[in-house]
Amino acid sequence: MATLKSFLVNAAYVLSLFREFWGDMRAQKRRTMLTIFGIVWGTAAVVIMMAVGTSVKRQNMTNFRGLGDAIILIFPGSTTKPYRGFGVDRQIRLQESDVDLLKQQIPEIDKISEEYAKYDGVLRYGTQVKSPLIAGVKPEYGDIRNEIPQAGGRFINEQDMAEKRRVIFLGDQVSEFLFGKGNDPVGKFVSFNSVPFRVIGVLRAKTQNSSYNQRDTERAFIPSTTYVSMFGERFLENMVVTHKSGWSNSKEVVKKIRTVLGARYVFDPEDENAINIWDTAEFFEIFIVFFTAFNIFLVTMGAMTLGVGGLGVSNIMYVVVRERTREIGVKRAVGARKWVIMTQFFAETFFITFVGAAIGFAIAWGIVGIAARMPASAKEALGTPAIDPLVALVSIAIISVIAFLAGYFPARKAANLDPIECLRY
Repeated sequence: MATLKSFLVNAAYVLSLFREFWGDMRAQKRRTMLTIFGIVWGTAAVVIMMAVGTSVKRQNMTNFRGLGDAIILIFPGSTTKPYRGFGVDRQIRLQESDVDLLKQQIPEIDKISEEYAKYDGVLRYGTQVKSPLIAGVKPEYGDIRNEIPQAGGRFINEQDMAEKRRVIFLGDQVSEFLFGKGNDPVGKFVSFNSVPFRVIGVLRAKTQNSSYNQRDTERAFIPSTTYVSMFGERFLENMVVTHKSGWSNSKEVVKKIRTVLGARYVFDPEDENAINIWDTAEFFEIFIVFFTAFNIFLVTMGAMTLGVGGLGVSNIMYVVVRERTREIGVKRAVGARKWVIMTQFFAETFFITFVGAAIGFAIAWGIVGIAARMPASAKEALGTPAIDPLVALVSIAIISVIAFLAGYFPARKAANLDPIECLRY
């Protein structure tokens, strides 16, 4: 019974607070609307900036990984330091035997493939003629570079290598140009420099914002053994490597690669120009730091905008305290405690803030929904903005902090007013 009575008393108190607040809002409609508008604008800014920043980071990470996951690319170069009697400007050329040497001497290496490249090859099917970059590679290359075939096709395999088969794997845009959109070329023959090659697969469309020769969508691949038998090539265009530690410890693997090749070709392992190495894991770390800083900047700008709205709420509450000074004095005189007064003003502040926040969220949700319908070309760079749980949680946390700060100081001032002075006001 006592519990029920206490509940009813508290409910009546909350209802009276709401009536007072509602009456004050109706009496000051313009002031209330302007205050809420500041919170609406700030909330929408925070949510939209966070959604865009998160989608840009996510999309660019996806695009970058189109090149391959934590791969190391090794290119030939020329020496810039004298070493053991050899001078500078000595050209270092990579050979296929280097692939086996690195695999044997560096246990951290997981997969490795040579890569030959022909820039003036001609592909022909019927009347359609195209000159994409054509690479000679090992089967491991498909896993290293994420060359995933469309349904019904495959990448180069060990049997293709052993028998030096004349088979070819096409980039999706190369296939579309030669055979037309929607046509399956698997099993058909194309002419590569007047030599017939059977199409064994077509690349599944992938996002890729970086490359070292040409985008994979515009390339074609044949077995490296077939390439050598056709062109008698001795030197590689480059090598591609993945290591067992993934995105970590790549610098140690790079150091060992320089040491092994330096011993074979007699150059200083510290001479970074003797062979050019692109460690995508190291580049990815820089990439992550940049986009993290970019997101922090966007959140900070949005939070500052919301802070301005919160400052407006706080100023309005100070005005409310001044206008209701006598009322506060009466309440204190009849026994109201400080926490009761603070609760009243806190409740009003949080109500204004969260009404504005709810409207701001709704507006942001609508804008993000419209942005999600952007053309595919724009999504390749910006991604698809979305209000995911992380964005929502951070936004709510920022709004809560702003609401607390906006309400605390006016509420504390109201609670600390001298009842006698209030009654004289």
